[in-house]
Amino acid sequence: MATQRLGLIMHGVTGRMGMNQHLIRSIVAIRKQGGVTLSNGDKVMPDPILVGRNAEKMEALAKAHDIPRWGTDLDQALANPDDSVFFDAGTTQMRPTLLAKAIRAGKHVYCEKPIATNLNEAVEICRLAEGSGLKHGAVQDKLFLPGLRKLDMLNKAGFFGKILSVRIEFGYWVFEGDLQPIQRPSWNYRTEDGGGIILDMVCHWRYVLDNLFGEVQAVSCLGKTHIPTRWDEAGKPYQATADDACYATFELADGVVAQVNSSWTTRVRRDDLVTFHVDGTHGSAVAGLTDCRTQSRVNTPKPVWNPDVKQTMPFFEQWQEVPDTQVYDNGFKIQWEHFIRHVVEDAPYRWTLPEGAKGVQLVEAALQSWKERRWVDVPRLDVGARR
Repeated sequence: MATQRLGLIMHGVTGRMGMNQHLIRSIVAIRKQGGVTLSNGDKVMPDPILVGRNAEKMEALAKAHDIPRWGTDLDQALANPDDSVFFDAGTTQMRPTLLAKAIRAGKHVYCEKPIATNLNEAVEICRLAEGSGLKHGAVQDKLFLPGLRKLDMLNKAGFFGKILSVRIEFGYWVFEGDLQPIQRPSWNYRTEDGGGIILDMVCHWRYVLDNLFGEVQAVSCLGKTHIPTRWDEAGKPYQATADDACYATFELADGVVAQVNSSWTTRVRRDDLVTFHVDGTHGSAVAGLTDCRTQSRVNTPKPVWNPDVKQTMPFFEQWQEVPDTQVYDNGFKIQWEHFIRHVVEDAPYRWTLPEGAKGVQLVEAALQSWKERRWVDVPRLDVGARR
């Protein structure tokens, strides 16, 4: 059994997602476990260099996680032939330019979503990546959540029969900043800085719906900026220019209807910060991030509507939990391992940049629907053809 090195250039890992999920819980965790195992039993050990503008932050982050290499010069890092993969978790607005620069430097690329703020840029970077012959991928972490993996297992087992509808409820209250400290960055609420919950979350819903319940065919969307004034990291008030809530309906293949609410202005009274409720002819299921509960056709109770009598049925107790029959690893780490195998031994990999572009396509359709107050069709996306 041999171990080979894989040089990674990691950009944008001082942010919350880049640092916690991609650096600490993925690459650092992979290094601690001894690398990624290939099909022949060999190992791949990622050797990252952390790159960012702030030298002090880079040095501190690298030292904290026993990473010997860091720097502030991205061009210099891209010029190093010993590092063959570029990863970006920086700002969405910069992403297409950074990916293009890395591809032209001969690097395989992997990035956070969304891959761009608009479809034209998303398609162009996909074309560049596809034409380069290099490997490329976009983060689609929700597919690897234990709750969604259990839903996928139920679907493959035929538990639902014909799926009728899906309801997704996502969100929580993000403090405005005047009474309690904010728990999300202020740029999330400025359109000019790449903010907005539609851009942030509809990309996720595209790959979740496409992969688990049916390809998205049309969307009707209403966005809202419910909280017009927020306070930034310095405690200064500013006008929110981006949407903080999104109320959308999606029409999927085979007549499936998906209703999806995404909000940073809601208080949670459900099983998790996100829940996926699937109704089918033979059974229903409700999943969160980790848990999943089912109710089959033969176990469905018979409630009776009577508004004059207090409801006594314990609805939450009438569902059966899907057991944990395996150990579920971190979803970001799992996808990193898939991508590393794809780069090193050409293992199958379907979460490519064109898949990421589909998310941007749905974002644009949702924004158009909101603006024009109508349903918008979502055609199949071919990144190889001019729009």
